[in-house]
Amino acid sequence: MTLEELVACDNAAQKMQTVSAAVEELLVAAQRQDRLTVGVYESAKLMNVDPDSVVLCLLAIDEEEEDDIALQIHFTLIQSFCCDNDIDIVRVSGMQRLAQLLGEPAETQGTTEARDLHCLLVTNPHTDGWKSHGLVEVASYCEESRENNQWVPYIPLQER
Repeated sequence: MTLEELVACDNAAQKMQTVSAAVEELLVAAQRQDRLTVGVYESAKLMNVDPDSVVLCLLAIDEEEEDDIALQIHFTLIQSFCCDNDIDIVRVSGMQRLAQLLGEPAETQGTTEARDLHCLLVTNPHTDGWKSHGLVEVASYCEESRENNQWVPYIPLQER
């Protein structure tokens, strides 16, 4: 491996860490400000009613769920809708980290069902000019990825 290749790999790894941290920051801020829609069906409903308010779609899945055909069909339909409506899309892994960020209980006690964290929408109402550093960073990463013909970039969320 040449020096240039080593530097490029190191820069890519550092960029991925920065974007991963930006996604985490964005999700926490969006939830705190009630700008987060959680769940495949809830997201589909919102996108049907007010797609212009959606600024980012996160599709979350771990490796063991990759074979879930129903989930993959939902993801395909959501991705298509997002592309048609110019909504940035990111695929993330690390469902446990996602649950931690959103304050989900570690174990459900059978009395409450865990929320569906496979699809998350970040919204920005038309009347509000909310800007988050995390949102700017993630949107920039999505744009860079599209320029490299990667339409749905992948970001791993790191366990802590």
